[in-house]
Amino acid sequence: MSKGKITKIAIAVVLVGGILGWMFTAPYLSNEGLGRTPGVIIGGTPTPALADFSTLNGQIQGPMMMKLEGFPPFVNYLSWVGTPTGVISATRPDGGYWAQRVRDDGGNGWLRIGDATYRMKATEVLGPDKLPLMAQWAAKAGRSLDEPLYPGSELLRDWEVFFWTPRP
Repeated sequence: MSKGKITKIAIAVVLVGGILGWMFTAPYLSNEGLGRTPGVIIGGTPTPALADFSTLNGQIQGPMMMKLEGFPPFVNYLSWVGTPTGVISATRPDGGYWAQRVRDDGGNGWLRIGDATYRMKATEVLGPDKLPLMAQWAAKAGRSLDEPLYPGSELLRDWEVFFWTPRP
């Protein structure tokens, strides 16, 4: 084999290894808490929707994973709060990609909380219904609506709120 062919094979192996490594290790958590680098595989066990998602609040610690239908198949970590009828999530009002996809593509996706993966639909919450949901989310994070989640972020009252409900 020529040096050129060996070099091409070596580059291909490194690229494939890098892509596979990213697929199986991302998303990851940053020093600030929730990472902004998406992964591809959500994993977990497909699970029927719960009658009351608030029962998970004391049982499952840490972020949930979210994956939207369609392409690209990104998986992100999100902070969450379970309610009797669904799950509250929030994001900074910074034009984040997943929030725009919810608005543009209808919000169908999956949430993985612990090892259970649920078929869900996200809806952005606007107007007078937003702040009570955001207050629940902020309380779980140990914050009030009038403070940032971490230094440099917006006040929590200004964050975007999404409510996830079960879908068939």
